[in-house]
Amino acid sequence: MPVTNAAELLKQAGLLPDGPVRWGSPVRSARPGVFIVELGAPIGRAPVDVSVAGKWAERVPTLTLDGERPDGRSVARRLAAFWLPSQTVLYVGSTEKSLGARVGALYATALGSRRPHTGGHWLKTLRGLGETRIWWAETGAPQEFEDALLTAFAAEVPPAEVAALHDPAVVLPFANLQTVLGEKKAHGIAGAFLVGEEPPASAVRRSASIGTRPATGGRSTAGTARHAAARRAVAAPRATRSTRPDAGPPAPQRTKLTATGLDRLEAELAELQEVQRPAVVARIKAARELGDLRENADYEAARREQSFIEGRVQAVEAILRNAHVVDEATGHEVIVGAGVVLEQDGEPHEYRIVGSSEANPAEGRISYVSPLGSALIGRHAGEEVVVKTPSGDRRYRIVEVR
Repeated sequence: MPVTNAAELLKQAGLLPDGPVRWGSPVRSARPGVFIVELGAPIGRAPVDVSVAGKWAERVPTLTLDGERPDGRSVARRLAAFWLPSQTVLYVGSTEKSLGARVGALYATALGSRRPHTGGHWLKTLRGLGETRIWWAETGAPQEFEDALLTAFAAEVPPAEVAALHDPAVVLPFANLQTVLGEKKAHGIAGAFLVGEEPPASAVRRSASIGTRPATGGRSTAGTARHAAARRAVAAPRATRSTRPDAGPPAPQRTKLTATGLDRLEAELAELQEVQRPAVVARIKAARELGDLRENADYEAARREQSFIEGRVQAVEAILRNAHVVDEATGHEVIVGAGVVLEQDGEPHEYRIVGSSEANPAEGRISYVSPLGSALIGRHAGEEVVVKTPSGDRRYRIVEVR
C-alpha cells in the first residue's frame, strides 16, 4: 500500500499545504489551522529512546503503566506497541489561534511538563526528532479538519499493522493519544505530567539520531483500596521546599477529602466517563452526518458540552490522584470531617467541615480553609470563636462536635 505523506494528506482534506520546515524551526503563520509532524521516510521499528523513557519515569513520580511504577524499558516497549512501520505521519495537531505559537509550544515543552503545551509529548521519546519536519495549512475550521485528517490517516493503515497495535480499536498517528471526539488509545500510561512547580525544560534531553535498529538498554477503580491507602490523620503542616540543587521536584500537594466526599467524586467521575462522555460523542457523530460542520449548530453545541465534560474529568482525576482522606471525627475536637453545631445570637447553625473541593455552604458543608472553617479547626465544644468578615466580627459558640 503506498504511503500517504503529510502534504498528500492535507491535499486530500481540501487544504493547501505549507512548508515543510525542520523540527525546531519556526512555522511562520499566526493564523489558526492544522499541522503535521512527519518522518522523511517510514521506519520499520520504533526509534523510542529507552534512556529518555527512563528519565521521564524518574522525573514524574506519578507516572504509572497499567497501575504500576515502570522502568524505561517497560515504557519504551509500550510506546513501541503503537508504532506503525509503514507510516511517516507521527502527529496531527490543530489550533484555533496561532499555528506558529502552537508549534513553538510543542517544541518548548519538556517531556513530563504540562506547559506550555502537552500535545504530542510522545514525540519527545524518539531518537533523532530533529530530522522530522512540519507541514501546516491555515483554516478557519481547525478541529473539523483535524478530525478529517485523522480519519483519512486511519483509512491508510494496512489491516495487518492495525491488528498488531496494542489497542487496535483506536487507530491514530504514533503521538496522537485521542481523536477529536475524545476516543482515547488504551495505552495504560497514567499520571504522565508533573503536578505543581516544574524543573526547566532542559531537564529531559533527547539523543541525536533516528535509526532503524530496535531500542535496547535500559480508569482508576478507586474504592476500598483507595480509602485504605489514603485514610490518615489530618495532614502535617506543609513542608518547605528544599533549595538544594538535587532536591528534585516537590511532591504534589495533597487534597483533603472526607470519605463521603471521596465517594461523591468517584461517583461523579464514573458518571462523566461512562454515561456523559459516550452520550456526547454519539451526539457529535450524529451531528457530523448532517453536513457542513462550520454551520452546524448541533455540532458546535455538542463540542462545547464535550469540552466541559473533558475539563471536569481532568479536574476530578487530579483531585482523586492527590486525595488525602481524613480520619473520622472523634466527637471532641473540630477537624476536617467533623460535624459542628454552632450558636450565633441564639440561633443554631449546623455545618460539616470538609475539604475545599467538596465545600457547598448552601448544603452546610464549609471548607476548612474558609474563614469560619479555619477558625473552628482545633476547637472544642463550649469554646467561642470570632470570625472577621467585611461587615464586622461575628461570634460563634461551639455547642456540639460530632
